[in-house]
Amino acid sequence: MAAVSLTEPLCQPCGYNSHFKGKCAVISLSLIELFVKKPLMPIHLSPEQVALEMLCFCSQLDLLIRAQVHQFQGQLKQGTSPEESESFQKQGAEIIDQMNLCLEHLPKPAPLLEDYLDMAGLSVMFPRVEVYIIHGSPVDMLERPPLDGYFPHLGRLNQLLVLSQQLEDDVKHLGSHKYIAHQLAVIYQVLNSLNDILPLTAVKRDIEANFKQMKMSLMTEEGSKQEPQLPAQYVSWISQLTHNIISTVSSLAEELNEELSPVMAFVSKWS
Repeated sequence: MAAVSLTEPLCQPCGYNSHFKGKCAVISLSLIELFVKKPLMPIHLSPEQVALEMLCFCSQLDLLIRAQVHQFQGQLKQGTSPEESESFQKQGAEIIDQMNLCLEHLPKPAPLLEDYLDMAGLSVMFPRVEVYIIHGSPVDMLERPPLDGYFPHLGRLNQLLVLSQQLEDDVKHLGSHKYIAHQLAVIYQVLNSLNDILPLTAVKRDIEANFKQMKMSLMTEEGSKQEPQLPAQYVSWISQLTHNIISTVSSLAEELNEELSPVMAFVSKWS
């Protein structure tokens, strides 16, 4: 075994560097095309699937453009000229390539990318993307585009749902309720960030009316080794409270959907 372990390898594999693409012709080899972004098996997308894929690509590109514009603003504050980052240029080009490949699934002749965005209604939803595709420059809009609030709003709803599920479980099963008041305060902060959405307003007022008394019920005598425990009435109250939040968010009531409606309408149209 020692002899085997000391034997030099017959060959050593080396990685392929894409910068060498195009130089293979010098040694009479055909050009090597890379298909890293393509699936292993060929697939065909229907026009409806193409529309949904393009929605995803536009979302990715829009977030990328917004991040670059934010970087521009930081550069201006520092007194330097705005300059696109190499990572932005690379990622932006990759997304546009994928968008053009996606359009190849449509009946021939496939539309130009900017024409398809107009036809599908995506140029209205993602004006930054349209400007970037046409002019090649990341810019911000004077008016707030309709989808700017989509991901923040979705994130807050998800945060509210997950925190409520966690609190509902903790108040029933934890041996100590030491951090229950803190968990409820975090939920209240998320409710505040949702700007008085009607189905959740009653929940917020309920917390305001009961929070101080609930927190006082967790106080223990100094030096006591007993873990804080909520009285049964507050365990029941928090269980009902979290149940109401979970039901409201999960049902996606109309009042919760204002920021989500453009995407929901687009998906319904193409599904």
